[in-house]
Amino acid sequence: MSLDTESFELLLATVQRFIRERLVPAENIVEELDEVPADIVEDMKQMGLFGLSIPEQYGGIGLSMSQECQVAFELGQTALAFRSVFGTNVGIGSQGILMDGTEAQKQAFLPQVASGELIMSFALTEPAAGSDAAALQCKAELDGDCYVLNGVKRFITNAPRAGAFTLMARTGGPGAGGISSFIVPSNLPGISLGKPDKKMGQRGTKTCDIILDNVRVPAANIIGGVPGKGFKTAMKVLDRGRLHVSALSCGVAQRVLDESVLYARERKQFGERIGDFQLVQAMLADSQAELYAGWSMVQDCAKRYDAKPAGVSDPDVSMRASCAKMFCTEMAGRVADRGVQVHGGAGYINEYKVERFYRDVRLLRLYEGTTQIQQLIIGRELMRSD
Repeated sequence: MSLDTESFELLLATVQRFIRERLVPAENIVEELDEVPADIVEDMKQMGLFGLSIPEQYGGIGLSMSQECQVAFELGQTALAFRSVFGTNVGIGSQGILMDGTEAQKQAFLPQVASGELIMSFALTEPAAGSDAAALQCKAELDGDCYVLNGVKRFITNAPRAGAFTLMARTGGPGAGGISSFIVPSNLPGISLGKPDKKMGQRGTKTCDIILDNVRVPAANIIGGVPGKGFKTAMKVLDRGRLHVSALSCGVAQRVLDESVLYARERKQFGERIGDFQLVQAMLADSQAELYAGWSMVQDCAKRYDAKPAGVSDPDVSMRASCAKMFCTEMAGRVADRGVQVHGGAGYINEYKVERFYRDVRLLRLYEGTTQIQQLIIGRELMRSD
């Protein structure tokens, strides 16, 4: 699955222009209102951004992983709230259906997801189950031709906007084998939402709890139609999501570095541009080298992802995706920190963009699996290797 080179280059140029002319000028509005303007969301739908990773046969654009990473890199160069609006549709919200869903499920949901008519969220995390996803407690008990769901999901991205959730619940015994993945419409009786989370950064993104109180979900809504496969589905989805976040992190790092270089060229101290001071140059050089390394990792891993059979897990690719996610998100944090340092006192003032990105990038090391979870995945795979 990929777009032909000419069409992709046209799409990428369109995205770059959209970011430059529409999104960057609107960053202050998002920061002030904690909301992405509705007209921008509509433009995103018209551009097809909600269906970047969904095959053309289901109404999407059908980008390969390598192509998706290039688009994510560009989207990282503006406020992360913009990408978040459609990010769950492109990634964790829809990919479980695409990878493991029945053909009927794909036909029923993916065209709506691709058009942006339906926003889908990925509901895995719970108050007592975050990094330890196999310990989730949300229960799904079979009652006739329906499952009755009870539990709480926490920090669910786009939950306030969602029309449906890809939701993990326990249908069997303890551990990963007892988890199933459901497609849960958000308007079912018994579903309520917690108050919106107030976060350190990423204003304009929406997260909150999902409370399930005797929610009846048709058994036909189990992804793939087979109980007990939900944990494996979630892990496959996260492989792709981690690469997407890695590329996004590189894009953020590029924007912060660009802002820092521009400031270093303009700001003068002791009669000279601060960018002519060797210690400032050293900070810029470290950021450039780390960004280059991270982006190289993403591109290499994305090519390996595209080379494996679609929807099939490859432990080596999963390990490399974790390497990229670990390095790139940590790298973006270091680049943002240096960006504030290059700006000096101005870097701590809200009107300078590096202050906002410094807060925004902190979350990248937490979702799609924390840095420490990536370390465990990498270490365990190395110990399994012959």
